[in-house]
Amino acid sequence: MASPSRSGVFAADTDQRLEAYAESISFDSRLYRHDIRGSIAHAEMLSTVGLISSKEFQQIRDALTEIGAEIEAGKMPFRFELEDIHMHIEQALIERLGDVGRKLHTARSRNDQVSTDTRLWVRDALDRVDALLADLQRAFLSRCEADFDCILPAYTHLQRAQPVLAPHYWLAYVEKFARDRERVADCRRRVNQCSLGVAAVAGTTLPIDRDQTAAALGFVSPTANSLDTSSDRDFLIESAFVLSTIALHLSGWAEEWILWSTVEFDFIRLPQAFCTGSSIMPQKINPDTLELTRGKSARVMGNLQTLMLLVKNLPLAYNRDLQEDKPPLFDSFDTVEAMLELAAPMVRESELNREKIADRLEKGYLDATTLMEWMIRRGMPQRTAHHLVGAIVGEAMSRDVPLADLPIEVFQSHAPEIDDSVYDVLGSRNAVDAFCSYGSTAPDQVRAQVERWQTAIATADEA
Repeated sequence: MASPSRSGVFAADTDQRLEAYAESISFDSRLYRHDIRGSIAHAEMLSTVGLISSKEFQQIRDALTEIGAEIEAGKMPFRFELEDIHMHIEQALIERLGDVGRKLHTARSRNDQVSTDTRLWVRDALDRVDALLADLQRAFLSRCEADFDCILPAYTHLQRAQPVLAPHYWLAYVEKFARDRERVADCRRRVNQCSLGVAAVAGTTLPIDRDQTAAALGFVSPTANSLDTSSDRDFLIESAFVLSTIALHLSGWAEEWILWSTVEFDFIRLPQAFCTGSSIMPQKINPDTLELTRGKSARVMGNLQTLMLLVKNLPLAYNRDLQEDKPPLFDSFDTVEAMLELAAPMVRESELNREKIADRLEKGYLDATTLMEWMIRRGMPQRTAHHLVGAIVGEAMSRDVPLADLPIEVFQSHAPEIDDSVYDVLGSRNAVDAFCSYGSTAPDQVRAQVERWQTAIATADEA
């Protein structure tokens, strides 16, 4: 059967090799629900403006609903010669309704049809991603109360830097995923415009109502320029960027916990349900979920590059190259959704190895900066205090003791004005308690942030 897209201008059949080369049904069949929804909205509009009768609309609507159920049940065979899901649905409609089915494509091109279907699909996918991000935020937030008394070493350059409360660490990821959710929402706003009615490239001479179809499909408004709409894939590139940033955050978290789960760190025990073993080493419990998260993030970022390269040299307006936008788009959403689905239970079910963390907490002189700022509060210039504390740390290192174990005479040999009150800021617990700035790891600040996020997420859940 020849493709319905081939008009009477063609004098020869399509080469079967081209049919196989040009098909997209192998990957765009997942758009069928959105295509049927968009087609019903389009048919209803055609009826409203008088281009088809109300009876014809009812016939089209009922037949499309039946076709959707058949596809859902796996009863529709897909054929390369029909190219894509849009032609499959239209051909099935024509086989049922004849000329009534042939009227559906009035004032519509596959260009605006595909764009609309894809926008509907992306909008739904963004909503799924947002829900998964919210669940991951809840997972991190759920750890804050139980871990409030636990102090972790924070790192810069992968070297121990300063002590932080464990909930301060958990909230760092809550903040990252909050920004991701903001980007999802902002991206969704630009996705949420209706392409239907721009037809191939210039619009249509037929008296359609684009506002009606936009409203019926839940879009904010119809797109404003037919030429731009026919070529626009910005919303896909932006979606891929948003997903790449989420994947980047997940990859960094995965790398961190991979390190934490090693014998060398021994900070965390991962749930064994999310780990695998070795084919030869019986003792191994490998963090495969985290490693795959780290690895799959590369695919998501690569898909962004693919989409950008796909459109970078395309002249206005539609070009068949754009058919290739869906595999990287679908893969990015599928991959990020899978990553998020596994991340939340891992966060909830992992356990901090508190004893091991506490045993080594005073290694690395995490309180050195707090000591420096104690000197600054007593009137010493920052650079002077910075140099002196470095010298004091050097002496503690030579004795292989923490700063809190140095006798007062050592401190006074570097700065005679130091008195016994210096011990009030030494040690990781005292150092944490000394913080006071907004957004810091100060216990009262962390408590306030935990409560803020608990309220914010509970409010969002109720909305």
